[in-house]
Amino acid sequence: MFPIHCLILLALLALPGLAAAQSASLFPHGDSAARAPLIPARATALSGHARAASLFVGKGTEGLFAPLPDRSSPPPPVRAATGPLSGSGSAAQLRSLIAEAESGADSYDAVIHGARVKPPRRPTDLTVQQVYDWIDATPGQPHAIGRYQFIPDTLRRLVDKVGVHPGVRFDARLQDRLADELLAEAGMLAFQRGEITRRSFMYRLAKIWAGLPLPSGESYYEGYAGNKATMTWARFDSAMAQIFPG
Repeated sequence: MFPIHCLILLALLALPGLAAAQSASLFPHGDSAARAPLIPARATALSGHARAASLFVGKGTEGLFAPLPDRSSPPPPVRAATGPLSGSGSAAQLRSLIAEAESGADSYDAVIHGARVKPPRRPTDLTVQQVYDWIDATPGQPHAIGRYQFIPDTLRRLVDKVGVHPGVRFDARLQDRLADELLAEAGMLAFQRGEITRRSFMYRLAKIWAGLPLPSGESYYEGYAGNKATMTWARFDSAMAQIFPG
């Protein structure tokens, strides 16, 4: 039998080898699975080149943050489905009735007749910013434009409210989207819920669009800046009854 001091000496000599053979682990005891690292190492080479770590798959060496978007790229298109009256067939019919009173055959490319200097191109070929530029470059004349004859203050307010990029074209989709905002402001949703009468709603519409008549047959803005109603009350009333029966 070995003396006890010999056994102790042999144990001390074996410790460095044991320490060198043990894998690093958060768990000093337990089975081999517990002694494995929490996150197993994996190959990161792609075509012989190592990739830098990233929080985002496929971002390569971009790090924690993706690059800023290219501000020179074209603005996103206007999504008509984001409007307060999206998917409303009655809203589309009402817009057509308003266009009958406001813009006639020129429709989305209408420019008020009193504008001595017209835009450089058809309104639907212009961006919102180019419409603004035309307005700013031609003071002292009326500037109602488009199918719904937006005046400058109203146009700017609606564009800001909807959050439209100035680089977006002033096309049919955008004009309809802005008109839907005006219909909502006039109380169309409240009218459809039965909270206001059809006659009251018609009166509110006439306060927005000068071409629509009051029961007297006159425009709400009769005589102001040459405004007058362009359809009769009978036509307005019967069309509204067809769009909103009951």
